[in-house]
Amino acid sequence: MSERFGLVAVTDHDRVDTVASLQQLAAEKQLPLLAAVEMSASWQGELTDVLCYGFDPEHNALHDVAQEIARRQTENTREVYERLREIGYTFPNPLELVALLEKPSAQQPHALVALLKKQGYGTPSAGKLITDAGFFWVTTDIAVVVDAAHQSGAVCLIAHPGRGEGYTRYDARLLDELRRQVPIDGFEVYYPAHTPEQIVMYREYAKTHRLLTSSGSDSHGPEKKPIKYRAELSRGLLERLGIHIS
Repeated sequence: MSERFGLVAVTDHDRVDTVASLQQLAAEKQLPLLAAVEMSASWQGELTDVLCYGFDPEHNALHDVAQEIARRQTENTREVYERLREIGYTFPNPLELVALLEKPSAQQPHALVALLKKQGYGTPSAGKLITDAGFFWVTTDIAVVVDAAHQSGAVCLIAHPGRGEGYTRYDARLLDELRRQVPIDGFEVYYPAHTPEQIVMYREYAKTHRLLTSSGSDSHGPEKKPIKYRAELSRGLLERLGIHIS
């Protein structure tokens, strides 16, 4: 019982449609679940994921944005699969494509890489193979996502702002520039890959500019368990959403 969470947010990529059912499942387990989603966005041509918290799961402007991202990503997955076949890679079981396209869109590229490796196509790397065949991460401009979040009564925060690895790695100058263009509400300060120095910098920046902060586990399955963060670290965010911290 001591390991129970007081509140959680499941921020699946571009899946607004599952929030209501997740909340129902969580309620059955007496676990409070905050409505949330991680949207695949971009800013100045680079990946910038954003976290949206506190929308109505049934009626919100984020749903159509998320559905369009998922549709375009699935379309890209199919095109890459067909391109690989055209240039000589064989997939004996056509049902594997059906199963692949039924996965959440954010998982499809990883599933396609796994399928290539299963067929013995690992050199060059399977990741490079799909990129050369036309794979790309589908995104929506961050301004569109933030606007949809605000229309839905939600707040919108930059996910893992210090991560890099193909995503924008924000310093104070870039955060200033972003905020001049887009009314972002804050950012994820506490994240497993952030260095202590980054955490201090983001925390102080948020305090100076009165921005919200959040805490994330980057947990994608049982092999990487969620982290229990103190609610105090996200007090401003939680109170903005009407959640009282005792």
